[in-house]
Amino acid sequence: MDRKNQTPQGQIAQVVVEFLEVAVSCIVFLKGFYPPRNGAFERRRYMNVVVQKAVHPQLASYIHSATSGLLPFIQKGLVERVVVIFYDKEHVPIEKFVFKLAVNQSYGFKLEEANLEFALRAFLIKLTVAEPVTKSFPSDGSWEITAYFRSLPTEGQGDAQLWIPTDTKMWMQPPQITPIKSVTCDPLKMQLYLEHPSRTEPKNSEA
Repeated sequence: MDRKNQTPQGQIAQVVVEFLEVAVSCIVFLKGFYPPRNGAFERRRYMNVVVQKAVHPQLASYIHSATSGLLPFIQKGLVERVVVIFYDKEHVPIEKFVFKLAVNQSYGFKLEEANLEFALRAFLIKLTVAEPVTKSFPSDGSWEITAYFRSLPTEGQGDAQLWIPTDTKMWMQPPQITPIKSVTCDPLKMQLYLEHPSRTEPKNSEA
């Protein structure tokens, strides 16, 4: 997509959704949800980092549609968090990769895309070595991409119809948080951290 005629917020959002598509793919690969022999991923180079990119048609389509569908909402500063949630067989969350982000809505300067990409590259590098702080993933588990909005999009906004309310079960206790990476570089603030259920979390918590 040509970014030359976009607003700074539009350019930022475009870079962020492209980054999220790759980052989510790397996270799913990291968790080993799909056996290596099925060819669901390929090694690619993105932002000068070797990453694992989803190439299985259905998997790649889901990740692409979910992240690219956030473009207008990130541009307007409506998206607070983008979360990759991993569930056990009872559909109870066992681990969450959380991208918390904020786009400066008053930023009016020319976007230095190279600087923004340099900052985002550090997240991809961190993800390649994040496995020791993650939890083992059950073979009968599942996962999904969820977005949390600062305010609900207007009903007349066509893009909003692509998103449905989540039925994710909530933890009863505050989660354990493990920071992975954060960056603050105007016009974007982003944090990546893991959430795990508290050690005192009831085993059969309900929403």
